[in-house]
Amino acid sequence: MTAPAATAAEHQALTRRITALSVGTAAILIVIKGGAWIASGSLAMLASLADSGLDLVASLITFFAVRYAAEPPDAEHRFGHGKAEAFSSLIQAGLVFASAALIGREAIGGLMNPKPVEHGIWGVGVMVVSIVLTLALIRAQAAVMARTRSVAVAGDHAHYAADLASNAVTLAGLAAVALLGWAWVDAAAGLLVAAWLLWGAVGVLRQAADQLMDHELPVEDREAILALLTDDARVGGVHQLRTRAAGPHIHVQGHMDLAAGQSLAQAHAIMSAAEDRVKAAFPTADVLLHPDPRH
Repeated sequence: MTAPAATAAEHQALTRRITALSVGTAAILIVIKGGAWIASGSLAMLASLADSGLDLVASLITFFAVRYAAEPPDAEHRFGHGKAEAFSSLIQAGLVFASAALIGREAIGGLMNPKPVEHGIWGVGVMVVSIVLTLALIRAQAAVMARTRSVAVAGDHAHYAADLASNAVTLAGLAAVALLGWAWVDAAAGLLVAAWLLWGAVGVLRQAADQLMDHELPVEDREAILALLTDDARVGGVHQLRTRAAGPHIHVQGHMDLAAGQSLAQAHAIMSAAEDRVKAAFPTADVLLHPDPRH
């Protein structure tokens, strides 16, 4: 069952809470992974630590971006500040690319000159804790995304989903070294993490670009909006329908076909009722309609 769309106030509360949780999770992961890397010298652990460090930076950016995006329109930003979320996702994508490049370089060096990993079992325990914390966070983020469709939270979610995969790969690498003595597996695990991060960064970049380029809403949302607008026998149809998302807000514009002989007051009442139907299903929608006379 699809979760109901969040109102503007609910969107703000949900995104504020989840981004604060994201920052806290990243800080905890940095502390425990830092200790594990110092004790073990593992390249895979270093890769995961570097990723968590950038996750903290990205989470802080998202933390402030969702708060700025929720600010009401002002004289300089008449459509609001929603696209701040997309900008934060762009920054996240850049950080992920940088993290992947650093990890990839270290992993290639490790493959060429494998180094022994000490205290691998302790590192395995740390990675298990990291996986549990990260899994809990991404499940909470998924629930918020279902309600808010926040592109900033989606970017953070992609970041931590990649983190979950990197933790799993790192765990496999540490276990192989600790149990089988295969030092090269540690470096290979780091290389796999780098490749996964690159894939995740592309997805984050695509989502952010869609909002910044005013990409149309998903087909199912457009069809639902069109059905709501025309759910009145007095409406002959809607054409030139345009939709776009800007952070927590969506914008809907269209031309509504109405009987030519009716008064301006009657036409206004019909369009206002249509706007209310859309806003009931999409609480953060801003709807602008133009009446066209139907002959």
